[in-house]
Amino acid sequence: MIVIPAIDLKDGLCVRLVQGKKDDATVYSDNPSFTAKKWEGLGASLIHVVDLDGAFTGKQKNLNAIKTIVSSVSIPVQVGGGIRDIGRIESLLSLGVWRVILGTVAVENPDIIKEATRLFPDRIVVGIDAKDGFVAIKGWVEVTKIRALDLARKIQDFGVSAIVYTDISRDGMLTGPNIETTRQMVDALQIPVIASGGVSSIKDIERLMTIKNLWGVITGKALYSGAINLEDAIRIASSR
Repeated sequence: MIVIPAIDLKDGLCVRLVQGKKDDATVYSDNPSFTAKKWEGLGASLIHVVDLDGAFTGKQKNLNAIKTIVSSVSIPVQVGGGIRDIGRIESLLSLGVWRVILGTVAVENPDIIKEATRLFPDRIVVGIDAKDGFVAIKGWVEVTKIRALDLARKIQDFGVSAIVYTDISRDGMLTGPNIETTRQMVDALQIPVIASGGVSSIKDIERLMTIKNLWGVITGKALYSGAINLEDAIRIASSR
């Protein structure tokens, strides 16, 4: 299992939100590329970037920051947030982004997922954000009646490379991940699953390691607050 540090971008700044609420943001850095280099220097093998402005508005507002992050590190960078058409996928990949994460469009226009996996094989990931087992979209402001597991099974058949699964009730709360729903997601799929949301301690990393075949875990706030030391987390997670 790999540990993946998150960089959430809002107005070009590195921030963290509580439960995805755009008005409840803490700014951690005004230099996202410096932050990315820091995580790389501590042993990260992958950086997870979210364009929060894109997630809320459907328009990318942090392309310059994403470009500088990608050019400042030698490890892969995956990017999500408001990416809802083929043109935006292509533009991000042209910046050197390794994989693009699609979320809302998987619900509203799944044909784009099919087209994207055809045009860009091995470069498309779907982010499934869930509250009480149901999919949330548009920066988590709208909860659908679609079950997360049902969407995951459907999307898997489209040829996506992985699923990023987030329990949004846990995100930014430092209350610990939802182990049971994450285990259900991993057990239901044949493609890699990356857990996200609520990781608050090394103990949480160890609990996630009990989920057989869980590919990775994303952590953000716990790193920025100092609750988790990235080097320790990577060492422990890689021991499985």
